[in-house]
Amino acid sequence: MFVNCRPNLIIFYLNRFERVLELSGFALKSAKQHLLQIEKELQKDTNAYVKKKRQDIFHYHLKHNSFYQKFVNQNDIQSWDDIPIMTKANLQQPLEERLSEGYKLKDVFVSKTSGSSGHPFSFAKDKYCHALTWANIIKLYQQHDIEMGKSLEARFYGIPKSGLSHYKERLKDKFAKRYRFDIFDLSDEALAEFLKAFQTKPFEFINGYTSSIVRFAKYLKSQNIVLREECPSLKLCITTSEMLFENDRLLLEKQIGVKVVNEYGASELGVIAFENFKNEWLINTKTLLVEVVDETGKALPFGEEGEIVITSLYNKAHPFIRYKIGDRGVLSLDSKSGQPILKQLTGRTNDFAKLPSGKVIPALTFYYVTKSAIENSGQVKEIVVVQNRKDQFDIIYVADRVLSDPQKQTILEAIEKYLEPDLKINFNQKTQIKRSKSGKLKQFESKI
Repeated sequence: MFVNCRPNLIIFYLNRFERVLELSGFALKSAKQHLLQIEKELQKDTNAYVKKKRQDIFHYHLKHNSFYQKFVNQNDIQSWDDIPIMTKANLQQPLEERLSEGYKLKDVFVSKTSGSSGHPFSFAKDKYCHALTWANIIKLYQQHDIEMGKSLEARFYGIPKSGLSHYKERLKDKFAKRYRFDIFDLSDEALAEFLKAFQTKPFEFINGYTSSIVRFAKYLKSQNIVLREECPSLKLCITTSEMLFENDRLLLEKQIGVKVVNEYGASELGVIAFENFKNEWLINTKTLLVEVVDETGKALPFGEEGEIVITSLYNKAHPFIRYKIGDRGVLSLDSKSGQPILKQLTGRTNDFAKLPSGKVIPALTFYYVTKSAIENSGQVKEIVVVQNRKDQFDIIYVADRVLSDPQKQTILEAIEKYLEPDLKINFNQKTQIKRSKSGKLKQFESKI
């Protein structure tokens, strides 16, 4: 909430969660004010803002960060495209050695990536950068009448099972007004308990991993239940961290009964893109520079697919400059606002199925063909595809009963039609599929 007291001054009033952030050293009031100024600069001249900020942060780390000085060969830098791409593997060294001068571990926000890319690492943000991240998230949610720290959140995320990290997350949940569901158990019995919570608590929005929320929606469908009829306070469902397929979006909207907004983000960067009211992924140009590049690191024009690299424009504690997030995508421009949008997210750069013919296809293509065919049976709740050899795949699925031979044949025919013939497919029924430590579901795994 804010009050406009003078033409150029807005005074923000903070709720309990926001006050806790402020007292913890995250200057949220200043960050909110700064965010308004950033928006004005973007409206005036987006290109000028981005070019200035990217140069500012590049030169800052070149001057104040010894790790980045060693990483960059200054003699090779003639243009922005010459700046080397930073990978997650580059960052797998002690965090203390990656901090800029003047910053200590006790003075910064420290966290870990989920490790879903295969390269987990610890990272740092200076506290003001983290405050800007929160200020941006708060404003994005306000578009949908959601007040962070006031609106009760149904949180479908993982959590450490024990230790200090577990209690820190629980404490944050309390201050942020979040009720966290245990997504490591998605049995029908557990999902029935989820439903009871929605029937007794005034949740305003759902937020969490796509696969877990989709699994809950399938349970609701099996019970012929629309969640908003059981929980009338519900306004919004935010999916994140995993791919949201169009048929899953339709399922969520039907069974949950509210608008679904898909978020693309990373723990080390914050929100990268957030869907607007036209279901377009609007790029966060306020605090990030998002590029799509070719194999040489050269930025590609709008409409061409390449690797996504991101620059954090305000993180002075730790460099994320032309940082390869591990995904491939396509950028475009919004026809009305002229703002960049993420037109397509085609999956992780290291997730490809290599077939006997020599064909290499995105793993998500294989997964989606299989998923579409297998879900026509109406009984399958979740699937994972594992490639053991070029010609041999396991389809692991959760269902109450084994797929019939005709159902299996339908799936095999779809795979042959859209991929290639003579692939060996094994079907493996499970009661549950094990998730990663973070709670994410790895939908495709290659063992070759």
